[in-house]
Amino acid sequence: MAESKIDKKETVATPINTLKVEKLYEDAPLPVKPKTSTDSGFDVFAHNVSRIYAHFGSNNEIKLEGDAMEGKFVESGVFELQTNERALIGTGLKMTVGPGYELQVRPRSGNALKRGLTVVNTPGTIDEAYRGEVGIIITNTSRQTQRIVLGEAIAQVVPIKVELIEIQETTLSDETKRKVDGFGSTSNREKFNIPDEIFNTSINKSTPFNFM
Repeated sequence: MAESKIDKKETVATPINTLKVEKLYEDAPLPVKPKTSTDSGFDVFAHNVSRIYAHFGSNNEIKLEGDAMEGKFVESGVFELQTNERALIGTGLKMTVGPGYELQVRPRSGNALKRGLTVVNTPGTIDEAYRGEVGIIITNTSRQTQRIVLGEAIAQVVPIKVELIEIQETTLSDETKRKVDGFGSTSNREKFNIPDEIFNTSINKSTPFNFM
């Protein structure tokens, strides 16, 4: 009896992009996946703080640098942020994936919920060609002074694929369904079922009864 032949399918490895990281300081922690290898982002850690915008309870802000920041450090490696103060926290790392990708900086959900610490320019963009230290702009939105420890996980970076496009100057037609509507006008118009002719001519947009 002849043996049947079983076709063996060749296994093709799926190419995996890598996050390329250079340490600027020997003790700078490398990024890590928070839980599993399939997590979309990497935790990054506070290595240094180069700038703090402080208000000391007044209406004026003062940019603290160098020796002026010593008053914010309550102990070695631990500094405080009052409500609405901002800090530029360095990760001690350079990072890139490569052309066609950016790294987005996002808050850590636990810090945001429990401590009110968030990233001011979220999501922050790290362009592929940027070769400086990756810094995280952190602000304290809580009503309590928050202590930040150098070495703690401070944010996440998420590699995002982007389309590399060029600009073409042209004339765009305004004859679309939306036209120039924006800033909530679509949802409010639908909610109150306001016809275009009434919305555009009858509502005094300076009154509190403002559908814009």
